[in-house]
Amino acid sequence: MTELATPIKAKRPEFRNLNVFTDLPGYRLPAAGIVSILHRISGFIMFLLMPFIIWMFDTSVSSEYSFAKFKAAFNIGLGYAPGWFIKLVALALIWAYLHHFIAGIRHLWMDTSHAAVSKAFGKSSATVTLALSIALTVVLAAKLFGLY
Repeated sequence: MTELATPIKAKRPEFRNLNVFTDLPGYRLPAAGIVSILHRISGFIMFLLMPFIIWMFDTSVSSEYSFAKFKAAFNIGLGYAPGWFIKLVALALIWAYLHHFIAGIRHLWMDTSHAAVSKAFGKSSATVTLALSIALTVVLAAKLFGLY
């Protein structure tokens, strides 16, 4: 009798074979998911560009001559890369650092404050993280490319 008294639940649909071309374009990732993925990508970019970071630091602090060579690399370029490409790599590094730093502060805030763990705060803080990192990157890109 107990089997008849319990209601039968409808079976949920199962998606076993997702097609990247037909299923994923219609999927909307929330802002918190975008920030999470970009946090991982920015960490990977910083890790990948570590030799460039070390080269920039070493070249800029070694001597006055090496600092002049460092500035010329951004203006004229090196033998194998034009100056605009070096600026784009530096800009990618700037974005990666800013986004990773701001998203890290967001994650630390959510870890330490129990009031910050809510759907509304997750959405608003993710939006602020994206807007702030992009806005600061645009400001520093204008400075890097000599607009002011």
